[in-house]
Amino acid sequence: MSTTTRRVKLANVVPDFYQAMIELDRVSDEGLDPKLAHLVRIRASQLNGCAYCTDMHSLDLLKLDDNQQRITLLPVWRESRKFYTEQEQAALELTEAITLISVDHVPDDVYELAANAFDEKDLARLIALIITINMWTRVGVTGKMEPGHYKP
Repeated sequence: MSTTTRRVKLANVVPDFYQAMIELDRVSDEGLDPKLAHLVRIRASQLNGCAYCTDMHSLDLLKLDDNQQRITLLPVWRESRKFYTEQEQAALELTEAITLISVDHVPDDVYELAANAFDEKDLARLIALIITINMWTRVGVTGKMEPGHYKP
């Protein structure tokens, strides 16, 4: 039997922490292609099972005039490589490695692929972005945030 548990809303209870996360999010993707940044956010959100973040960043990507097919195929992007640039593929590899860090840590070949696809500053931003979206998905999943309310 399932019971409903009231979940803490971090934005209300610890607003300073929540605002710091917003600031991290704001600076984490500066200089990165916005479409690439949203693909990374969507993929990490999918891996973490965060429906709210998946919905939000899919809507944000569509607002940038990206196509629905790239979003739909994202869970199987390795079998759909023609829809993603080499740089996006490297970013998705790194996203999966960092998001699932307890599985294989971040393998050298994955890191090297990303390091070859991005200059040092953009690689650092990409890593910051991946870390930040993983924090957000934990907020969304822990708080049981429901999709369908976000408007880009």
